[in-house]
Amino acid sequence: MNELLTSYSLVAAISAIVVYAFSFIAFTLDLAKRAAPLEQPAAVNTGTAQAATAGGTLTTAVRPASLRDQPPRTSRFGRVGMALATIGFAVNLIAVVLRGLAAGGRVPWSNMYEFALTGILIIVGVFLAVNLWQKVAYLGTYVTGFALLALVLATVNFYVGPVPLPPALQSVWIVVHVLVAILGTAFFALGAGLSALQLLQARREAGKAAGYRFLRTLPGASALESLAYRLNVVGFVFWSFTLIFGAIWAERAWGRYWGWDTKEVWTFIIWVIFAGYIHARATRGWRGSRAAWLAIIGFSAVLFNFTIVNLFFKGLHVYSGL
Repeated sequence: MNELLTSYSLVAAISAIVVYAFSFIAFTLDLAKRAAPLEQPAAVNTGTAQAATAGGTLTTAVRPASLRDQPPRTSRFGRVGMALATIGFAVNLIAVVLRGLAAGGRVPWSNMYEFALTGILIIVGVFLAVNLWQKVAYLGTYVTGFALLALVLATVNFYVGPVPLPPALQSVWIVVHVLVAILGTAFFALGAGLSALQLLQARREAGKAAGYRFLRTLPGASALESLAYRLNVVGFVFWSFTLIFGAIWAERAWGRYWGWDTKEVWTFIIWVIFAGYIHARATRGWRGSRAAWLAIIGFSAVLFNFTIVNLFFKGLHVYSGL
């Protein structure tokens, strides 16, 4: 193992933490800017409005200005946050590549530290990619905050030096199986963030959370739910391949496709949660808070699978490296 490249990788990881921290601050300031009071015209913006008709006067309710959906807007802080997130992604990528080279050219996701390092890279990368399709800078505080917290915890608590792969992991399946698992996790992470915002937006639209003024600049609850659903569907596809590739790899490594190992069980539980989420929303008409909570619970199960299962359960799939 190359100790010089290992140290460079660690320096790059710490540098990524610093950049993500500044990006988090910038995105938080963007949310504060979004929450600033909007300048309203002198005319009354609540109550009723009257329009002349052929038969007299038609009175219609006017939605209070504080509850109207405003076009999404990104302040200078948001643009700075996005630029810093891109730089953080690049530095994070350097850390991942150097870690793989330091370990002899293998894929850098064989233990909890490496999985976190690569997982955060993919989550931020998916966030940046989705932002090119749908402007989701309002998720920046959540994404960079999650990246910052996860990388700090991984570096402080899970860090181990690169070591050779154990025999069971010396297979091409470690590339495809773990990679699709990380991609699924990334899409589930964004879906959970959107679902949390959906819950807040729904409360605001119902007049129960008018104090969250930054929500005025976000899409409505139904639009947030629709985007969350699409991202979770993509994540579900990747997670389905995680199960399939894992079963094939298990047969090659241990001579059986399924053995009710702890990690296998939790991977299947996550699959069932999101399968239920997609099925219920598509066929049972589950909309609104019920669908949002299912998405959040599903991503919570992913985090439980990565942390608690790896640290406190025994099994063939537990590769914490600690």
